[in-house]
Amino acid sequence: MRPKDDRKWIEAVINHKEMPVPYNFMFSPVSLKIAEQRYGKPIEDTIFLPLRMSSPKSIKPLYASCEIFGPTAVDEFGVVWSTNAIDRGSPAGPVLKQPVLSGYRFPEPGLPYRFEDIEIWCKQQKDHYRIIWAGDLWERATFMRGMENLLTDIILNPDFVMELLRGIADYVLGTMEILFERFEFEAIALSDDYGTQKDMLISPSLWRKFIKPLLKEIFEYGQKREKRIFLHSCGNIIAIIPDLIELGLDILHPIQPEAMDIFYLKKEFGMDLCFCGGIRTQDLLVTGTPEEVRSEVKHLKETMGKGGGYILEPGIIIQADVRPENLYAMIDQAMNL
Repeated sequence: MRPKDDRKWIEAVINHKEMPVPYNFMFSPVSLKIAEQRYGKPIEDTIFLPLRMSSPKSIKPLYASCEIFGPTAVDEFGVVWSTNAIDRGSPAGPVLKQPVLSGYRFPEPGLPYRFEDIEIWCKQQKDHYRIIWAGDLWERATFMRGMENLLTDIILNPDFVMELLRGIADYVLGTMEILFERFEFEAIALSDDYGTQKDMLISPSLWRKFIKPLLKEIFEYGQKREKRIFLHSCGNIIAIIPDLIELGLDILHPIQPEAMDIFYLKKEFGMDLCFCGGIRTQDLLVTGTPEEVRSEVKHLKETMGKGGGYILEPGIIIQADVRPENLYAMIDQAMNL
């Protein structure tokens, strides 16, 4: 039976208490329309999501409309993105063409437009578990410099990489400061991909040198303000999960089952972390049958949810290639319909 208080429900799950398994779904524009056709609007209310997520505004929305922005859109950091009607697009080229920051000015985290709707949102969602995305770190650096360039810089231009990551971290910390001072919510989130499907993008030792100290600052700042910490990283990051536990991470997302053995993660780290994710998106939701989807969701709830510490969710934002009947089967099974 679903608990009545969403905030107490999620806190109990994070604290590894045996509870009904909560669920969360993030939709791309195409999948959102498909979900709304069946469940109605607003989707977070019609399917009773216990988690609610928001973020400061950007001049380039996550899903920038081609009709509004044209073929490209530019974000606060000067990164030019391609636009389309299906997904978030991709960086069209690095804003930092050379490994130097001279002449580059980081954006100001406190600009009023970024926060103009958050107070209303926090009040509207006060009965649910509210998570606010504060930004990204390593991932942002790859957008600004380009992945290949940044991976080369980390060896050839390490001081530049340190300076770049420091500037991005300061932007995140500045954002957090404003969020903490002005609004009431439960958790802070950081989006920061570290892995490929087989391994990490950089070695664990380099991650510990360049990224871990800045994550420590970000996590500690949130912890001092009594906020839970939610971290998104795609890919296989098993090598640094003990480090994330050491830093005090509360929720790890999206634990892609195509990249990691999530049942091993539950066995090895299940008492130290809450895992959020785990539904296969690369094959099951695209080519599987509704019966297979229901069976997998049921298995995840029973296995990953044992002893708490698990929130059901797909391993990525639900994309346009997910079959409608599988989308419905996943949501219905999550809600025990």
